[in-house]
Amino acid sequence: MNILITGANGQLGNEMRVLSNAHPKHTYFFTDVEELDICDKAALSAFVEQHAIDLIVNCAAYTNVDKAEEDEATAMRINAEALSVLGSQGVKVIHVSTDYVFSGDEHIPCRETDPVAPRTAYGRTKYEGEKRLLAVCPEAVILRTAWLYSEFGNNFVKTMIRLGKEKEQLGVVFDQIGTPTYAADLAQAIFTVIETPCWHPGIYHFTNEGVCSWYDFTLAIHELAGITTCHVRPILSEEYTYKTPRPHYSVLDKSKFKKTFGAEIPHWMEGLKRCIARL
Repeated sequence: MNILITGANGQLGNEMRVLSNAHPKHTYFFTDVEELDICDKAALSAFVEQHAIDLIVNCAAYTNVDKAEEDEATAMRINAEALSVLGSQGVKVIHVSTDYVFSGDEHIPCRETDPVAPRTAYGRTKYEGEKRLLAVCPEAVILRTAWLYSEFGNNFVKTMIRLGKEKEQLGVVFDQIGTPTYAADLAQAIFTVIETPCWHPGIYHFTNEGVCSWYDFTLAIHELAGITTCHVRPILSEEYTYKTPRPHYSVLDKSKFKKTFGAEIPHWMEGLKRCIARL
């Protein structure tokens, strides 16, 4: 197939680029906004026609949760309006969404059929994107993920390593629970969807296995990175100043993905080990 991967300079897009070397039977076109604006229908349609694209993997997104509150219009354009454009090209689409479509008040892992209740501009725009994509491309595959990190770009893992080397003490929240997800494992999940003989449209949840708090995650990061001079102390969310509320519980149930695609998903600690080894 000829596969277009948008948002190719981000965490997931870069991991798709790396992993594409292990899947040489396809031809890939990696683009970011400099090469192709996914909000520009004429430009996207011309690109899809010129390169005979069979599948679009959308890794592009407006992911700055705090800035989205201040500029919801831009977040809406990239996270939602662009999905109408991507979905109307007459080709298969795989799109990445987020745990932020849920309220974060849950106490058991969220299933795809659970009611959504986004509480942030980021969550609202991402959910609107899901709806707009399915309205024009009901055969699309949507993968919701959470707590994404990688050796590329800016993310929690790299920030905690930097701060751990700079500071003697860090306060990290322990009352927000989720699953760290290595972008390389999400990229592998996308290739699993691509290369499964039958196309299975719908919404799926994908993260690594297991759960932890941001505090637990930080302790693991520092241990694996060999950082011993920084004391990490657990704090409540109310002790940390957020511009935008964060979900208290954002664990996703992956049963549907595992059953549909026969996939075994690595534990978050195993993914973290591989990421830090590469860093």
